[in-house]
Amino acid sequence: MENILPTLDILPVANIFPHEYYDEQRAHPLMEKLRAAGVLKNPPIVMPFCDGSRRYMILDGTNRVTAVRLLGIPHIIAQIVEPNTPGLALRTWNHVVWSLPTESLLAGLQEAVPRLRPSVSLALSVAALHERKLMLVVSLPDGRVFSAPPEDNEIATVAALNSAVQSYQRRAALDRTGEHDAQVLKTLYPDISGVVIFPPFKVKQVQRLVAEGHLLPPGITRFIVSPRALRVNYSLEELAAPLSLEEKRARLRAWLQERLAAKGVRYYAEATVLYDD
Repeated sequence: MENILPTLDILPVANIFPHEYYDEQRAHPLMEKLRAAGVLKNPPIVMPFCDGSRRYMILDGTNRVTAVRLLGIPHIIAQIVEPNTPGLALRTWNHVVWSLPTESLLAGLQEAVPRLRPSVSLALSVAALHERKLMLVVSLPDGRVFSAPPEDNEIATVAALNSAVQSYQRRAALDRTGEHDAQVLKTLYPDISGVVIFPPFKVKQVQRLVAEGHLLPPGITRFIVSPRALRVNYSLEELAAPLSLEEKRARLRAWLQERLAAKGVRYYAEATVLYDD
């Protein structure tokens, strides 16, 4: 079973970087929960940069990494995924925005992305987005659709997407969604403002952007990793111990061997839904 288990390692927190903008204040409540629990339940998932720098990009778990850093713990247990891992995929989330007048949402987006213009069809606009002929599509609850073409280069496009999200991020409520049509979401969100639809990204594209110092907007990437390590419950005391990195890695290896020997590691080949969290 060992050859199908996730790769777990101890890494310096200072060598791990987010791939998207995030609110560091969200990590403070988690920091207190970690302090009280004394364990890190689910390791963050990270990917090594391909530049030999021994740095890692966070795929999932930015708040966990930040909380451990705020606790003053120098190392963290993480699941490492290589860019060419067969079980790795990247999907894009859209933002469903509500509690903001639709016209206010639209005005803010048009100010942030001046080339945002009316479109004839939501379906055609989404298709053009996936063909990279557009960089942003907006679906409004009255059926109107707006779209914007890409900027002159990739970095300018990412900057424009960040500006778009910043135009409503702190003025409205938002959720991530796979739905494109704001009219479909009216029942779930009676005061819906609209749906902001983002272009697809590739794993190596995101990795390259982050390595160059550019972050994506918050909440638009969905990294899918299989297999995924859950309920590891690794001791924060072990991570905070005044030991070298290699000593901590050796202790992790011994701990994993003990868990395997005690049959405390379970692997589910099928998609699994948990109801105890």
